[in-house]
Amino acid sequence: MNDAKVINILKIVMVTGICLILLGIYFHMFNKTIEEMGVTGILISAITVAVGMIMSLPTKMYLTFLLVKREQDEKEKHNAKKT
Repeated sequence: MNDAKVINILKIVMVTGICLILLGIYFHMFNKTIEEMGVTGILISAITVAVGMIMSLPTKMYLTFLLVKREQDEKEKHNAKKT
């Protein structure tokens, strides 16, 4: 798989994770059914947020590393053209 496909897949995973975080917040703050479930409802909203965080954080770090690497490669190419 090339870098472009990996980056696109990681972006999809990251957006899905952020959506799960927002869904968990919605469950916790605005959903009366989850509130009526008591501890089980709290667990559902907490697990939704936790899974969202797990999905979103590592992909951000990996994308940052890829972008830094790409920037360094471009600087090396630019420096090679100057000489």
